[in-house]
Amino acid sequence: MRFTDPPQEDGIASRNGHNSTNDNAIGSLRHHQRRPTYPFRKSHRSKPRRWPLVLRFIKGAVHGAIILPVLYHAVFTVLIICLDRYALASIGLPSTIIPSLSIVVGLILVFRNQTSYNRFWDGRNSLNTINTVIRNLTRTILTHSYNTSGPLTPAEKHDIERTIRVLIAISYAVKHYLRCEWSTTTAWSGIANGSGAGSSALTDNAGGIGSFSPEYESLLPAGLEGHEDEGLGLPLQLTFFVDGFIKRGSRRGWFEAPGASGLQAQLNTLTDAYGKMETIKLTPIPIAHLIHQKQVLALFCCVLPFAMVDELGWWSVPIVSLVTFTLYGIEGIGSQLEDPFGFDRNDIKMDAIVEDERVEIEAILAEWRKVTAASGAVDDDGVVDAGERNGGGEFEPKEMFIKDIPTVVVSNGR
Repeated sequence: MRFTDPPQEDGIASRNGHNSTNDNAIGSLRHHQRRPTYPFRKSHRSKPRRWPLVLRFIKGAVHGAIILPVLYHAVFTVLIICLDRYALASIGLPSTIIPSLSIVVGLILVFRNQTSYNRFWDGRNSLNTINTVIRNLTRTILTHSYNTSGPLTPAEKHDIERTIRVLIAISYAVKHYLRCEWSTTTAWSGIANGSGAGSSALTDNAGGIGSFSPEYESLLPAGLEGHEDEGLGLPLQLTFFVDGFIKRGSRRGWFEAPGASGLQAQLNTLTDAYGKMETIKLTPIPIAHLIHQKQVLALFCCVLPFAMVDELGWWSVPIVSLVTFTLYGIEGIGSQLEDPFGFDRNDIKMDAIVEDERVEIEAILAEWRKVTAASGAVDDDGVVDAGERNGGGEFEPKEMFIKDIPTVVVSNGR
């Protein structure tokens, strides 16, 4: 989306001169219209489609996966026509068998497509649940983690920031886990030593696809030792850090018993959503159904030339090709949606969604750092500004996302 200045009426400056009211109103309007929109900047579509969807045959389409079956059936139809006209007397079948067979094929394809789309939609909803839980945990931790006696200590600030980074890392860990992008224990040791050897080690993992970003590395706790080679998934391992922080926060008096229970319930919801995505990944459609579907689809498309050769002749070739293109296309879409966590164009945009989540949480964390730094600032007299004190004299941190407005003092008689 492009943001431009609001149109101004002719003569507004000449009539009003430097009218502060109009200038403030126009400035406020510009402030809201010119600010770029960063949320969903990666997962949102950035440019319009140049070609109508009906004319697209490569990007996002399944034509490449079904072109061979369509060609095979077209060649088979040509062979049947040649045999019917030049070799044999008549090998045609009555066309009345097509409706009964098409009902069976249609039901099978509908079941396959609906099942695959449900897997796609459930996977997207589970990913959204994980992002929502991370947002809720981030908001609650940053707003409730403070001491009533004064500002946070550097160790407490480090503990809070470390936990927030772990929450962001969980999204990355879930993405890599579902894509079988494994790490190794040796790889994590590079992070622990600060040598940077972890990046090269993670790109050479066995049994998975190497994909490791510096942003992901910076989110992981120092000294983390992975146990994926022993069967422990990293997303579940990272939840232990968050649960441990909830326990420490409860001891420090940051969270009361109901609040700590609510945070643990949110963490359980995250683990449950991660388990649902794991179920989708590890539970494919039964092989018996896939075998029967392929066989029925191939047999139906092979029967079509026999039912059309007597009435349509050579026109059977384009008709059979069109029917084959339609049926195999529906089956191809179902195959792509069966595992929605991959890299296909029709899969869930996990890279963009996870990256948008990281940018969002880091913006909140940056605001929290600014507020906590202001609450613990030292003035010229060496006195620590402890934020605000309520009626009982207890410390209350400043609110986040509130711009400091200078206080205007109005003297009497002026």
